[in-house]
Amino acid sequence: MRVEVRVESADNELRSLLNWLRSDPDIKRSAALEMREQPPQEGQMGTAADVVQLVTENGWNAANFVLALAAWKRTRPRASRVMVRRDDLVDALTDCSEEQIARLIRLLQEEQGGEGARR
Repeated sequence: MRVEVRVESADNELRSLLNWLRSDPDIKRSAALEMREQPPQEGQMGTAADVVQLVTENGWNAANFVLALAAWKRTRPRASRVMVRRDDLVDALTDCSEEQIARLIRLLQEEQGGEGARR
């Protein structure tokens, strides 16, 4: 399964998130992480970091991932919106409420091709 995480802020927030997730032993053991870049837009030089991509392997635990993501978000000085995408399913983590965390875990645990809402 491939999961993409987008942070509505600067590149350094994505790098911080990537380092945070790489330091989590459960995530490091069950998934490959990388930062994907998009090609530069017209008038821009170089590339810009776009998303942190997580590709799961055996032993994937969606709850561990979402809890690590929420823990990272709580450490950030600015309240950036974090978008999580799996296939066509997209949801946002804004205030790290129990409801949002539970909804995001469900999104990541749904069967491939399941119905999901865009938020």
